[in-house]
Amino acid sequence: MSIFHSINTSASALTTQRLRMDVISSNMANVDSTRATQVNGEWVPYRRKSVVLEPKENNFSSFLNVAMNRSEVGNGVKVTRIVEDDTPFKEVYDPEHPDANEFGYVQMPNVDPLREMVDLISASRSYEANVTVLNASKGMLMKALEIGK
Repeated sequence: MSIFHSINTSASALTTQRLRMDVISSNMANVDSTRATQVNGEWVPYRRKSVVLEPKENNFSSFLNVAMNRSEVGNGVKVTRIVEDDTPFKEVYDPEHPDANEFGYVQMPNVDPLREMVDLISASRSYEANVTVLNASKGMLMKALEIGK
């Protein structure tokens, strides 16, 4: 087991939580974007995006290597993909809006600011917790180096 294993694991978590916060901020920035992409010649509102995370090395061979002491337990986390939310768009009555249909309704993005703020707080807390783990690991390594003097 490497002395830097816990630091590398925390670093992977910091990277993924940072990307998660970036995606959330993109969702919040586009909460009113009614013309995000064109589909069949028509403008479609912005679709909410979310990050899919999974553990690194989560297969049989990784567990076999752990059992045979060839690898460390737990290798962090990774982003597998960013997916779009398929929930329907919100319809708002605004006949003066340039994107209103013949009945005066505008399709708005499926972004819920309250949900995004809850996700942002969760990502932020996870980021802070991993910074704490990283600092604790760094402190233990520094103490180990002082003992060896």
